[in-house]
Amino acid sequence: VQVVESGGGSVQPGGSLRLSCAVSGVNFEEYCMAWFREVRDAPEKWREGVASIERDGTTTYDDSVEGRFVISRDTTKNIMYLQMNNLTPEASGTYYCAASTFVLRCSPFIHAPRELDVLDYWGQGTQVTVSS
Repeated sequence: VQVVESGGGSVQPGGSLRLSCAVSGVNFEEYCMAWFREVRDAPEKWREGVASIERDGTTTYDDSVEGRFVISRDTTKNIMYLQMNNLTPEASGTYYCAASTFVLRCSPFIHAPRELDVLDYWGQGTQVTVSS
């Protein structure tokens, strides 16, 4: 199984980016999937939950991105997306994609990102920098 994120970059506040997460070697629809953000220069490596999408397509967002970010997936291409609009400097960090058949739902990890190792597969991350 391979999980590969792309689409990161540098953008000014108020700008937009679309992240992609390509998953190969799986039946995409058997997985719930999620985006997490690792904040640079944090005293400990801490991944914040950003958004998730369940097997049935239900989406969940962290309060900090609700209304500005949109998570979606294309099951014909095995790609998940995160459209990020009206970006603020607080959105800067490394964004990781996770996929799991082990957990029943990915949404609990968005509001309580603990024991993330139970999520089966992770990508290598893509960097997002929001600054003027």
